[in-house]
Amino acid sequence: MAEQAKTGNAVWETIKTVFYALLIAGVFRTLFFQPFWIPSGSMKQTLLIGDFLFVNKMAYGYSYASCPSLIIPSFGLNIDAEDVCGWMKGDNTRVLGGEPERGDVVVFRHPVTGRDYIKRLIGLPGDKIQVKDGVLQIDGQAVELQDDGVFEEIAAPQGPQRLRPRCENGPVGTGGVCQKSRQIETLPNGVSHEILNIGNQSSDHTGIYVVPEGHYFFMGDNRDNSADSRLPQPAGGVGFVPYENLIGRADRIMFSSAGRSMFFFWTWRGDRFFKGVE
Repeated sequence: MAEQAKTGNAVWETIKTVFYALLIAGVFRTLFFQPFWIPSGSMKQTLLIGDFLFVNKMAYGYSYASCPSLIIPSFGLNIDAEDVCGWMKGDNTRVLGGEPERGDVVVFRHPVTGRDYIKRLIGLPGDKIQVKDGVLQIDGQAVELQDDGVFEEIAAPQGPQRLRPRCENGPVGTGGVCQKSRQIETLPNGVSHEILNIGNQSSDHTGIYVVPEGHYFFMGDNRDNSADSRLPQPAGGVGFVPYENLIGRADRIMFSSAGRSMFFFWTWRGDRFFKGVE
């Protein structure tokens, strides 16, 4: 009997340990930092498919979107942030709210699907945003652009979704060199970052978007391969993003995997460990 009691106590202690560990991890993820795995190439070359980073949730304060989602289709898990914290949604405010800055790389909830997206903040409330002949215009003024050579990558399936890159140098066979023109874009507040271009398409010629109060306008750095605020939500874009949908700011890449899984350590990119996001 004594041996059974000891075994029972050991099992109970293990259960408590696991429970407290999950509780602490949940609180940490909700309040401080949320892990984020880059699934697509819309932010190249700033962020590559397979980059793993932590999102700073303290940067902009907290809203319903700060509650973590747990979506694992293979295990039938689909717990959305709105399921837990939906009671906070609707007034477009935040607790301990901080204002994002133009040029921040931000993770936010898609206003319709609720999925997490990561893009660069381009337009603030009240801004007039337009793209003319591939050049970003803010309040009628073209941003500063400087040619910066060519971005190159291997034309091959990338990441768990096995996405193939689009190339400016035409269709490129597997194993070939895929090229995109690269420029340095400088925003009005002095923030500079790299953008990539593939070719002339409709998203290079837009009307004027007037950003509503309490909303933001986002674009991907891989300008011709990004579903962002240039496209309305019904057309597969994100449209204007409410303040309460912001999750946090991406500050630093922890590590990066060029393979199908983050666990394939032999595919890790050694030059991206602890790399700052600019």
